[in-house]
Amino acid sequence: MNYIDPSAHRNAARTPHAPDAQDRDDGRPRSFGEFQASAETDSAGKPRWLVWLGPAASLAIFSACLFVLFRIASDLDLAELHTAFTAASARQLGLCVAFAALSYVLLTGYDAMALRQLRLKVPYRTTALASFTSYAVSFNLGFPLLTGGTIRYWIYASRGMRPGKVASLTAIAGLTFWLGMGMVLAWSLLRKPEAVAELTYTNGGLNRLIGFAAFAVVAGYLFWVSIARRVVRIQGWRLELPGFRLSAGQILIGAGDVCAGAAALYVLLPAGHGVDYETFLAIYVVAVMLGIVSHAPGGLGVFEVTILLALSALSREQVLGSLLLFRIFYYFVPFVVALALLGAYEISNRLENARRVFKPDDSDV
Repeated sequence: MNYIDPSAHRNAARTPHAPDAQDRDDGRPRSFGEFQASAETDSAGKPRWLVWLGPAASLAIFSACLFVLFRIASDLDLAELHTAFTAASARQLGLCVAFAALSYVLLTGYDAMALRQLRLKVPYRTTALASFTSYAVSFNLGFPLLTGGTIRYWIYASRGMRPGKVASLTAIAGLTFWLGMGMVLAWSLLRKPEAVAELTYTNGGLNRLIGFAAFAVVAGYLFWVSIARRVVRIQGWRLELPGFRLSAGQILIGAGDVCAGAAALYVLLPAGHGVDYETFLAIYVVAVMLGIVSHAPGGLGVFEVTILLALSALSREQVLGSLLLFRIFYYFVPFVVALALLGAYEISNRLENARRVFKPDDSDV
């Protein structure tokens, strides 16, 4: 396992990068900007309408959800909403904070698993800082490849990690998220297909089919990476996928994170809502997925509309009050903490550099 020398970044400007097989097929390292460009769809040779299909679908979802949210908001009783917002008990708020903290702790496992796959040894405090701040910022600003990836690069590069490795780490962490989401969705739909159907006005048989398909995709991926070493290549960028053991660990960590995030909102729901936790998991996962597809920062608006429509039998004011509290404790508070940590990290680096500059050179004595 390679250890990243914290002093390596000091010589990065004048020392050429060593060949990195994980970065590019020809051995030359890719910059982080090149990785971002390679992650985008190459439009060469494709019809113009196909290139714009994805952004158009995202815009359509976001616009539709904004319209629905406006219609819902126009019927709200502001006095009742204020009452619902302030009605949360200390126990509910405490549980929300605890589950949100657990979710962010598990998120640090995304980076830890990726570092293990890349055979890099990084102190956990650095891993935790990079993971927490990148997710807290990208959850609020959106565009995780750009925002979260840039923060990771800022922190890990100062510890000597090359851009290609940071890009690989970001990709593997994203894979952990989707494996966990897929497994939780499969579990919920296979366990509670009829209960989910009552909330979403769908068919129990269809929910079972979707749950089985999600499970088959995750299980098929596990089998695929277990029988041989798998490598993904995108425009010259090379990524070796984790094997069975690490992939199974990714699923457990990703599923644990999703369950903790869902629990942080679930405990804030009004008393007597009658929705069991396993059923709510499916609603939460679908809401998160639609928020991601819409490209809205943190799924803002899209996430809320999905939850409100699924829980339409409950008071809209009470559910919206729960969603606002969830936004504060799961998104806004970690975002503020992350900005403070990044500021402290930058100040610490500058002070360290200043001490290094003014420190007497022992060779001159």
